[in-house]
Amino acid sequence: MNLIIDVGNTRTKVAVFERDNLVDLNIVVMSDLHKLIKNLFEKFDIQDSIVSKVTDLPKDIIEELSFHTNFLLVNSATKIPFINLYKTKSTLGLDRIALATAAVKNFYNKNVLVIDAGTCITYDFVNDKLEYKGGAISPGLSMRYKSLHTFTSKLPELAPKHPKTFIGNSTLESIHSGVVNGLIQEICGVIDQYKKVFFDLTVVLTGGDTKFLSEQLKSSIFANQNFLLEGLNEILIFNKTND
Repeated sequence: MNLIIDVGNTRTKVAVFERDNLVDLNIVVMSDLHKLIKNLFEKFDIQDSIVSKVTDLPKDIIEELSFHTNFLLVNSATKIPFINLYKTKSTLGLDRIALATAAVKNFYNKNVLVIDAGTCITYDFVNDKLEYKGGAISPGLSMRYKSLHTFTSKLPELAPKHPKTFIGNSTLESIHSGVVNGLIQEICGVIDQYKKVFFDLTVVLTGGDTKFLSEQLKSSIFANQNFLLEGLNEILIFNKTND
């Protein structure tokens, strides 16, 4: 079995896969990570592990994974199952590499746009020749709400809420309309840009805000909150079979 750990900006996802099948999933804060890993070792026969991180990981966790498993720490030099055409490969986020890998795994030889709605919104495109071309990065849903409060003197910081209408008739409703409707229009606009250039485009929505946003997006979009974890699992399998 494979242990998959994705250390993000705001939370850590820990998953166990048996080949391609997700059998266990946990979301924890960093202080609970070591205890969870020990529990998973007791519960499952874990042979291999992979970590993708955007923040520092405690040394004892790395040592534990290295001792008990065939351990892979993802970096810009890690073997991947696609052609990376990104100009600044060393600055490409590991999460974006994993998402591109999942796109290749699930939609082989297709044009795929992956939209990751998390702390930031990332757009990542892989074409039907297995070439990763890049994409875009913009502020995420919560970041947009927070910025209105942080950079003004009077606007409150609100929790995400679907606006009743795109015309806000109060300050609160205007904020919800501006943030949520604005983000939906951005996503739809980006998708339309790609569709004008790339034939038969497959669109995947993933990330922490998937459920919230998918309710207002077209049904033709594939929603998969665990797409990044699937990508990390595939990177682990790919590196194990291509040593």
